Amino acid sequence: QVPVVESGGGLVQAGGSLRLSCRASGSIASIKTMGWFRQAPGKQREAVAIDSTGENRNYADSVKGRFTISRDNDKNMVYLQMNSLKPEDTAVYYCRSITYGGLGYWGQGTQVTVSS
Repeated sequence: QVPVVESGGGLVQAGGSLRLSCRASGSIASIKTMGWFRQAPGKQREAVAIDSTGENRNYADSVKGRFTISRDNDKNMVYLQMNSLKPEDTAVYYCRSITYGGLGYWGQGTQVTVSS
């Protein structure tokens, strides 16, 4: 098990910013892939931003240019900086990790609500 815990969600007005944090109990240098997913009410969970080995980053089209995923291996943290937030960004955001052994773990989720 590589537990991951998210924090940083909250209520923000449209156009504002939030930074989500995900803390891993073990070294994230040993984790091949970390990413952020979100699930809005009545919708399927979707990938938002994926970081593989700290080298390759992929973003959903809906957040490109607004969201940035980053790693801090020394602190065993991954972040999602969210700028220019829109009401449609409202969702529960989940941290996801995939080990080199192919095991996946979900965080508990953190609520992001963007008011209009």
